Amino acid sequence: MPKAASARLPKCATARPTSGIQSVIALPHDGAWDSFKAAAMTEKTKAEHIVFFHPDLGIGGAERLIVDAAVGLQKRGHKVTIFTSHCDPQHCFDEARDGTLDVRVRGNSIVPATILSRFAILCAILRQIHLILQISLSSELSALNPTVFFADQLSAGLPLLQALHPTVRTLFYCHFPDLLLAKGRQKWYKALYRLPFDAWEEWSMSFAASIAVNSAFTKSIVTAQWPSLAASRDLSIIYPCVDVADKPAETTDDNTLTWQDTNIILSINRFEAKKNIDLAIRAFAGLPKHARSSVRLVLAGGYDPRISENVIYHQDLLLLAEGLGLKTATTKNLVTALRVPDDVEVLFLLSVPGGLKDALLRSARLLVYTPANEHFGIVPLEAMLVGTPVLAANTGGPLETVVDGVTGWLRDPEVVEDWTRVMDSVLHKMSAKELERMGRKGRERVKAEFSEESMAERLEVLIGKMGAPPRSVRNAVVAVVVVALAVVLGPAFAVWNLYSSR
Repeated sequence: MPKAASARLPKCATARPTSGIQSVIALPHDGAWDSFKAAAMTEKTKAEHIVFFHPDLGIGGAERLIVDAAVGLQKRGHKVTIFTSHCDPQHCFDEARDGTLDVRVRGNSIVPATILSRFAILCAILRQIHLILQISLSSELSALNPTVFFADQLSAGLPLLQALHPTVRTLFYCHFPDLLLAKGRQKWYKALYRLPFDAWEEWSMSFAASIAVNSAFTKSIVTAQWPSLAASRDLSIIYPCVDVADKPAETTDDNTLTWQDTNIILSINRFEAKKNIDLAIRAFAGLPKHARSSVRLVLAGGYDPRISENVIYHQDLLLLAEGLGLKTATTKNLVTALRVPDDVEVLFLLSVPGGLKDALLRSARLLVYTPANEHFGIVPLEAMLVGTPVLAANTGGPLETVVDGVTGWLRDPEVVEDWTRVMDSVLHKMSAKELERMGRKGRERVKAEFSEESMAERLEVLIGKMGAPPRSVRNAVVAVVVVALAVVLGPAFAVWNLYSSR
């Protein structure tokens, strides 16, 4: 393998699940949840007016969850309003632009999203504060008569919300601690810059009456990172969902199913090093040449030529595959992909639209999901929904979605040979009946556990059990002071930081 490629392909660190996580996975319908649900349902569920706060309602996993949660709760009879600082009609989910949801863009007229493409967290906080002040001082928020606030991604404005609307209960949905996602901490000024935001993240989350997380894995991370916060309230697991409605398969112009070849091994991930896509290439290359006959590894996913990491990692993967003796091709649309010669073993398909992704999932014999310690991971669910078995890392979110030996396989991402053996078994040893049974089990699991209806029901139960918001005159005063300091000193600190980093 060329040195240029190996230098940029990090080995993934694996984190074994704690016994706490395993107990959650083993008991998806445990007695605690049943008792919790029964207690909440003893009284007739009242209709709530739930006001969502989301920083940027674009297209992404967090945005999909917010839209699904809002639509699901709306279908269950609750009134829903979404406030955001940005929503581009050309770059958002259909429900956010077609009138299905009441989406209102506020707090975007003073602070930009970034300052010279930097200081995103500072700008996001200031924009959220601006939004809250704008809709509160104009009485727009009071006129809605909200009973519940639902915030996610950014908790910074929760103290201000409580100070201005002390009787409204707040639910915060934590996708993953932001302080663990921030990059560049190796630089002293970046670490110093992040200190107040990291402290503010934990402190502001304490103003939520309830906190939900997207997986048992994320719950374990939050508990380890903020033990005092986790000890002060229950962290409820509310899984993201997928659309389980039956949809017709994607077809080509000649009315035949796209990618009918049953010997496709598929990976769908953004082209980022942390997604560990090189594992799929190494495992595939481990198959004997005769075992790769009439088999193609399709590496599809998000790719933006403006993002240097996407470009560099794609080139690294090309070098890796070619260095392992695999013939490759790169395409950007279905038309060119269908014209690729039959002897191409690894096909890179960049920037896959939704319809084509569904067709790929349906036609694949196996989905390989390579990220280690993924917070949740929606792609394995999408694969199981269409009856495609999944091979995933035995860390993070897949531990809670893929049932080893039933709906797919969970293997150590550090042991490439184990992944190769599963590929060989699926391609040459398992019968069509065995694969069909595994696919059916996966579909049943997704429909039962990860539907929009299931997620909305769990949210409704959690909201119904939420107590009064944590009140404190001292905290309210501190919140107002902190917000005032942020508004006054934040831009000044940003300018100083920009100057000192040169």
